[in-house]
Amino acid sequence: MAQTDTKVLTAHVPLPLAEKVDQLAAKLERSRGWIIKQALAAWVDQEEERGRLTREALADVDAGRVIDHQAVQAWADSLSADKPLPVPR
Repeated sequence: MAQTDTKVLTAHVPLPLAEKVDQLAAKLERSRGWIIKQALAAWVDQEEERGRLTREALADVDAGRVIDHQAVQAWADSLSADKPLPVPR
């Protein structure tokens, strides 16, 4: 297995959360560090995706690809009707 450079990070974690991490580590037969590394990697990926989607949405707004608020409101109001309006495009 290839060796990669690492850096130790320290964080104060509330006791109930630390206990849950310990329980998961025991259940999965993994180290506490492995659990935290998995969680941190997933969170970083999620935040990067959130940023990408935000930039994409702002580009749509800049390009005028938006849906009028009144159209969305009328559609939402129609959802409880027998024949709701089609989704605005």
